[in-house]
Amino acid sequence: MRATVSEIVFDCADPAALARFWAGLLGGEPVDRGPDWSYVDPPGFVRVAFQRVPEGKAVKNRLHLDLEGGDVETAAGRAAALGAVRAGGLVRDAYGAFQVMRDPEGNEFCFVSG
Repeated sequence: MRATVSEIVFDCADPAALARFWAGLLGGEPVDRGPDWSYVDPPGFVRVAFQRVPEGKAVKNRLHLDLEGGDVETAAGRAAALGAVRAGGLVRDAYGAFQVMRDPEGNEFCFVSG
């Protein structure tokens, strides 16, 4: 048997707010199934879902999304306008560039090029 990824789920405090943030970033329409579960189906990607949990985020994510969005600086600025924050500065090397970001609840993700 070979498994396939059907969705990526983020634990969070406010599923509806995060679904709207990620829909703004990735496209798609946010869907609220109830106060404890929301999701978005971005075009060309698996469902990204958000489930309410009682505990807050305490440490760095063990898994994060790397997103390509054209120019890294432009993509980071657009994400910031939606409520994300930069975590450190833009990193450039011989292979490209990346910018670590945090969504409104602190979940890390990166914009990458190269």
